[in-house]
Amino acid sequence: MAKRTASFELLKGALDQLEASTSWLERSYTQCVSVGIKEKYAAEEYDRYENLTSRYARVADLIVHKVLRSIDAVELMEPGSIIDTANRAVARGLVDSVETLRGFKDLRNDIAHEYKTDDLAELFSDVLQATPELLALARRILDYGQGLFDE
Repeated sequence: MAKRTASFELLKGALDQLEASTSWLERSYTQCVSVGIKEKYAAEEYDRYENLTSRYARVADLIVHKVLRSIDAVELMEPGSIIDTANRAVARGLVDSVETLRGFKDLRNDIAHEYKTDDLAELFSDVLQATPELLALARRILDYGQGLFDE
């Protein structure tokens, strides 16, 4: 029973982090929508997009590496690979497909490894386009996770 209690505590912490990070991502997204996609950015606009990309990466990481794995632990699933975690998220109806989750993770990796500044407009555009779907996923996961405490 202590393991189950510890699992719930880890899930609670992960959900709290996701909720806070999602709020910051929403803020950055709203700011960047008003900036739009451009060839060149003023310093303040660039800073806004830097915030958006790092917040996007943080939310994607939290979902894949902390929250979904914490849900697995609470539901007494054997820990496994990220693919196992993704397949269970699909089975729960949290995400449409493993490919969708992989797309979030791949974009997160693009953010982390983007060294060429001449491709930033494309990266910013990709993140701006993907953010609403990531936010919707975060909300579904938050609802699902909170529901586990109600059982």
